[in-house]
Amino acid sequence: MRSDVEYSPVGEGLGMREYWLYACLRKVAVVGAHAVALGFTVLVSALARPGTSLFSWHPLCMSLGFCLCMTEGILLFSADGSPFCFKSRKGKIRVHWILQALMLLAAATGLGFMVASKNVSAHPHLASWHSILGVATLVATALQAACGVCLLFPKLLGISSMPRLRLYHATCGLVAYLLATITVVAAMFTDWFQAAVKGATWYGFLLLPLFPALVVMNQITNSFLPKKKLTM
Repeated sequence: MRSDVEYSPVGEGLGMREYWLYACLRKVAVVGAHAVALGFTVLVSALARPGTSLFSWHPLCMSLGFCLCMTEGILLFSADGSPFCFKSRKGKIRVHWILQALMLLAAATGLGFMVASKNVSAHPHLASWHSILGVATLVATALQAACGVCLLFPKLLGISSMPRLRLYHATCGLVAYLLATITVVAAMFTDWFQAAVKGATWYGFLLLPLFPALVVMNQITNSFLPKKKLTM
């Protein structure tokens, strides 16, 4: 007898006890990712001391945009510890695009402060790996935002293949998030950050953004893994 039941390969082959442990670890990981995203943003904001210079607003805006808003905008779709788990799918999508819009606003503001600071100090633009990666991140973010707009207004734009567009949006979003993580890590090798954070604390900061990135990557890849049909 055949039964067309779809399943995700995540957790396949686990016994009841192992699956319970696996589910608990997933919840702990997601809650930890929320905490790290918020904590890292607060720490970077404290280090930047916003208002002391034009440049001081750049780390604040970028950490708020990419480390907090972008992370929360993805994790809210997780079934393992999202603070928006009580909301419907439609409600989560609304919160998602609000957070992503805030992320784009923060990114544009941070970019503006960075350009202004470079112009005032007469320093060259795109002179470091951090700045080059930052531009690549902004381009990828703009592409995933364009895909998101198409998903919001499919009829208006004459789009018929929604599943494929969702896959493109998720894939581009994952690339943008990983690029943002690499850019944040590259920022820790800049003169400003290394002057502010030294010793073992620097290595701790280096590891912090990697944890949410692993959780986000796991969530997106598991959500869009090819599904199989169980035959009985």
